[in-house]
Amino acid sequence: MASMANRANPLFNNLPHFLTWRALGFRTFCSGRMGFSSQSQRQLDPESPVAGTKVLETFKEEFEIGDRLITLESGKIARFANGAVVLGMEETKVLSTVAAAKGDAVRDFLPLTVDYQEKQFAQGVIPNTFMRREGAPKERELLCGRIIDRPIRPLFPAGFYHEVQVTASVLSSDGKQDPDVLAANATSAALMLSDIPWAGPIGVIRIGRISGQFIVNPTMDELSLSDLNLVYACTRDKTIMIDVQALEISEKDLEAGLRLAHPEAVKYIEPQIKLAAKAGKHKKEYKLSMMPDRTLEKVGKLAEAPIEAVFTDPTYGKFERGEALENITQDVKKVLEEECDEESLRLLPKAVDTVRKKVVRRRIIAEGFRLDGRRLDEVRPLYCEAGNLPMLHGSSLFNRGDTQVLCTVTLGAPGDAQRLESIVGPPTKRFMLHYSFPPFCINEVGKRGGLNRREVGHGTLAEKALLAVLPPEDDFPYTVRINSEVMASDGSTSMATVCGGSMALMDAGIPLREHVAGVSVGLVSEVDQSTGSIKDYRILTDILGLEDHLGDMDFKIAGTQRGITAIQLDIKPAGIPLDIICESLEPARKGRIQILDHMEREISVPRTQDDRNSPRLATLKYSNDALRRLLGPLGALKRKIEDETGARISVSDGTLTIVAKNQSVMEKVLEKVDFILGREIEIGGIYKGRVSSIKEYGAFVEFNGGQQGLLHISELSHEPVSRVSDVVSIGQQLSLICIGQDVRGNVKLSLKATLPRPGSETNNVVEESVSSTKEAPSVWAAAGDLSSNGQQNQSSISEKLPASKYEAGDINASTSSPPILIRSAAECDDEEKSAGLVQNSKATSRPVGASETDNKPKTFHQDSSVLAKSGTKVTAKVYQIRTGGLVLDLGGGIRGMYRFETNGKNDFEVDDELRVVCVSFSSKGIPVMSLVDDE
Repeated sequence: MASMANRANPLFNNLPHFLTWRALGFRTFCSGRMGFSSQSQRQLDPESPVAGTKVLETFKEEFEIGDRLITLESGKIARFANGAVVLGMEETKVLSTVAAAKGDAVRDFLPLTVDYQEKQFAQGVIPNTFMRREGAPKERELLCGRIIDRPIRPLFPAGFYHEVQVTASVLSSDGKQDPDVLAANATSAALMLSDIPWAGPIGVIRIGRISGQFIVNPTMDELSLSDLNLVYACTRDKTIMIDVQALEISEKDLEAGLRLAHPEAVKYIEPQIKLAAKAGKHKKEYKLSMMPDRTLEKVGKLAEAPIEAVFTDPTYGKFERGEALENITQDVKKVLEEECDEESLRLLPKAVDTVRKKVVRRRIIAEGFRLDGRRLDEVRPLYCEAGNLPMLHGSSLFNRGDTQVLCTVTLGAPGDAQRLESIVGPPTKRFMLHYSFPPFCINEVGKRGGLNRREVGHGTLAEKALLAVLPPEDDFPYTVRINSEVMASDGSTSMATVCGGSMALMDAGIPLREHVAGVSVGLVSEVDQSTGSIKDYRILTDILGLEDHLGDMDFKIAGTQRGITAIQLDIKPAGIPLDIICESLEPARKGRIQILDHMEREISVPRTQDDRNSPRLATLKYSNDALRRLLGPLGALKRKIEDETGARISVSDGTLTIVAKNQSVMEKVLEKVDFILGREIEIGGIYKGRVSSIKEYGAFVEFNGGQQGLLHISELSHEPVSRVSDVVSIGQQLSLICIGQDVRGNVKLSLKATLPRPGSETNNVVEESVSSTKEAPSVWAAAGDLSSNGQQNQSSISEKLPASKYEAGDINASTSSPPILIRSAAECDDEEKSAGLVQNSKATSRPVGASETDNKPKTFHQDSSVLAKSGTKVTAKVYQIRTGGLVLDLGGGIRGMYRFETNGKNDFEVDDELRVVCVSFSSKGIPVMSLVDDE
């Protein structure tokens, strides 16, 4: 290379080494090619730097729970985080990291943030968004974040107000395990490895039940068959958090599941302690914001007596009580300002709150009385009203004490279901409950933003409670949305949402198995400061908002008369014994039964919607080809119908679902759909059509998706009609009854069948034809029950009727003579213009009525020519009545045609017997007959 550089340019001699070919990894030119030098060649160059090998010290713990192998690993990923752990179960791996702010805390609360992330790379999928990247946190991610937050928050020390952030990310998922429980355990291990003070570890476990057998760590497939989904978190000896979704499980069975879950969850604790011993950091001395005893004592002397006077007066309402307590705080503030006690002024709100808590708890434990004078197991007064907004699909108003919730139900098509992008679970959700907590419900001013974690959590709890009693999707395929608007809040609005939502669903006509109600149970305990154990406690049924704030737990339990459907337990101390939790189930059941009795008295069965202003849903069955015609290019035709009518149309495989504001809108949509797609033609069915052309013998009507039918002049009216144009005109819209249909699909229509007979008040023909096919469906009928006109729908001709009825060759199996067919309008016109000359009849033939034992096939021309030559009079039956005449059965499988004569008789019925003679043949070889007067 150097010699080449000398020959090319002497300046190459002065290049530094790092710019030479060899330093850049190229070898010299050889055989006209240049390439990279091999690794061995570079190692021989003493001037080439060699990268060392970094060793990542990794710590790992493996253990089994149930039949699953679980690994805890730290040291390889996210080494800069205060604590980082990867927890794996089979091929599902979750990374959890924790970090704490370095500065001093200037708050009076713990700013704990938990972010749970499910990115699509974890399942090998590119996001389906425009930017092809994940956006704002989804609802499921918020819920999983709450599963992590709720058990770890109570274990931070009192006065620790430093900002802490937990980030849990799913690295890979095999779709078998829900990563939420894995993330909670990984977060516990990460906190144990960090220098953040925390009274852990905890264990979190999921329990399912199939056919009465409990399953530890069930897979997603097993959960779909389970009647219990229990998430349980605990320390070694106390319960921290419970979250349950069940199908009416009894209190006894739930207690058995809780007692099984505790020892299984504890199995997570020992591996975390071992991992922390290997790789954990020393706990850092963080500054704790503790309340000085001097300040607490001074504020207690000034405020305790007036606070107790307020709490012993049951006449106070929520806001009156709050106003009285605020006045007490202002009085104490004035005293401290006079004394210039800046420290006490700074801590005054928290000090007054501590005194309030002390007074309330002491009175409940010592005297057994609550703030509003109720007994410990007493439920507040109830008010229930269903159908308070009659224009909606369903509505209800529920009051428990001062807590008030307005619930509404909206029904939609199956296509309105929410699409989910979770890495586990179903792709769609057809039942949604959206809970809203506006600021005015507590008389405050605030902004309404996006998804709120608290609102999402409360709404999901109520949604799980009601999901257990909904009819199965096969019986009720519609999408259901409940909106819960909190009108006033004084405790347990989520359980009020369950009660109001259940009544609103029944008001909407949804066939619930039974009502669901919920109640919140609280706990006030007295703790031995030396041992930390609970000396005495009281369980409170239907707690107020202030009792929730000043108490130890908020135990929300929802269910039916038969069992529990949903539970959410949140606590404030560092754990509650499981025995107390199980003891709380019975007071909750008694309170729930009282509430259910009030709800049953208001509405006990699904309401029947018979008001024409109430919304309507219809589900129709069509072929996919027909649905494609309805959609139009890029869905343009479907959107046009929606814009013109205001209805919503949803199309799935073979199913069309229509949601309309009221009955009149539904009729407009069905009319448009019928005109585009048509329906299976049924004799006796009523159809709307438009007159497209008028002939001497009748009018042709376009109906049912572009089909044409003949309205014969004899079917215009019960009175004789001389001219068709006297009754109908081109472009006129008519409601007609189908009275006949031939094998080629040509339809005969009748107008007079829809009109009352002279001298009668009702139309017997219409009543008879419609009653034979029409059902009386429920308002919210299941898919496939209704056709577009309310009649029972036939999905396909081949399924309902034998094929031979629709095949021309099988009309008359005893003879090979082809039948005479009723033709379309164009064919009839051509037939009338053609000459009726006698056709070729060279071949010998068998006369009418001859023996049929001859195996040689007979032809029309043979028998017809005999008729023409002999002029024999025969007795024929009217086989069909067509536009310009009759099709006659001449016997022996032979058909003839009779044209109506001007001013002649044209009032015939099928099966009438006529004396006729053959006078000519049509161009198609059909015998043309003439009436014979034997007299």
